[in-house]
Amino acid sequence: MPQNANIKGTIHAPEPTPIDLFLPVDYYELERMIIDLHTHTKPWSEDSYLTPGELIGQAKKVGLDGICLTEHDWFWTAEKVAEFTRGHDFLVLPGVEITTEEGHLLVFGLEKYVFGMHRAQFVKRLVDEVGGAIIVAHPYRREFPMIDPDYSGFRRGLGRACEKSIYEVADAIEVLNGRASEKEIIFSREVGRILNLKGVGASDAHELKDIGSCATEFEREIRNLQDLVTELKAGRFKAVNLRTGYSIP
Repeated sequence: MPQNANIKGTIHAPEPTPIDLFLPVDYYELERMIIDLHTHTKPWSEDSYLTPGELIGQAKKVGLDGICLTEHDWFWTAEKVAEFTRGHDFLVLPGVEITTEEGHLLVFGLEKYVFGMHRAQFVKRLVDEVGGAIIVAHPYRREFPMIDPDYSGFRRGLGRACEKSIYEVADAIEVLNGRASEKEIIFSREVGRILNLKGVGASDAHELKDIGSCATEFEREIRNLQDLVTELKAGRFKAVNLRTGYSIP
């Protein structure tokens, strides 16, 4: 269990009723800067329907200030990402979604895949060597049954999740995912609360309609990858549901 976790007597499984995720708020009134930390494009992410150009164009259209390209176990070069930024006059930053045995990690700072990255602790050592940052992506995946009317499976899954070693490597956790259900968002939020991990938001975009769903609002300007890592490490951000204005500090 992560050292900062103390789940005994602290798991408060929410009542199976809606929470205030869907209050109408104009997100353009929110403070800036707003960046989508988790997106996918084809062909490098085989499950994505978006080209990089379509992704960037739609991100600009909905009013984002930047995006991170995080393909599945595939790395964009810094040169190509810089080309996207110049060509679209829009902030594009490199990242990757690494598939480990323990779960999926959004990683910022590494430049290539090496054998051993199927283990979260190995990824952590590599990231620490370069001064990067790690976010646990969609922590709700396969943690509780979809049919669970009394939330008993939710409670058991939450207890199991908070014991997992993957959270020991994390600088933050993805508490708002644009493709997640309300129940999955509640689960992610609870994991972050119990483990005292700051939460980010992201669209996890695979289709055009995903872009502009959730993102992360940073307190300071992000100009490059180093700025992003610095602000993630410092915790100067909050997760934002851009469809509603709901945020998680």
